[in-house]
Amino acid sequence: MTVWSWRAGRPRAVAGVVCALLLAAAPPLTGCQKSGSGGPGPSATPSPTGSGAVFLAVDACSSRGRGAFTEVPCSSERAVARVVARHDGKVRQGPPCPAHTDFVLHISESRPAVDEDGDGEVPQGYACMRNLEPPHPGDAGAGGGPLTVVGDCLYDAGRGEVRETACDGSGERRPEYRVTSAVSDRSGCGAATALYVTLRGGYPVGCAVRM
Repeated sequence: MTVWSWRAGRPRAVAGVVCALLLAAAPPLTGCQKSGSGGPGPSATPSPTGSGAVFLAVDACSSRGRGAFTEVPCSSERAVARVVARHDGKVRQGPPCPAHTDFVLHISESRPAVDEDGDGEVPQGYACMRNLEPPHPGDAGAGGGPLTVVGDCLYDAGRGEVRETACDGSGERRPEYRVTSAVSDRSGCGAATALYVTLRGGYPVGCAVRM
């Protein structure tokens, strides 16, 4: 998902939620994406072993294996994450995940022996996941997660890109910008704003200042 931001009065393209690809001129550039933001990311294939009537419904839990996720009871020692929101369709076209989401599971369309409503199929969808225990990369300022939210920090990655990093300096790169507020339009940002980031949700403009 490519969204938009502006810096020093010039439009810049910001890629989804991991990184932002900036525009210095009119021709658009291709943005990069954080795993789980709508591009390639972890996936789960429905199977008859799910514990609920709906595969990975809200409040269901999943295990994590070798690149595979399966639904398990939340009381299981194998449970590592809980579903905080669940939507049909593709991430790019559906509602955004909650701000505290740690990662997104892409659910493949399937026709298992046991399905959600007895019609012989489980539709394509996505589950917004929160780890049962720390770390929580989706927390504001933690340097990860599928969404850019107020409190997140960014650094200039060069060649027109800015990427998310931990605000406390524990990441590989030092933070250079911090998203301090989300507003309805650019006029709501303060005078110290150095980067305008397009966010998903009711307040689509993020105001970022230099650190």
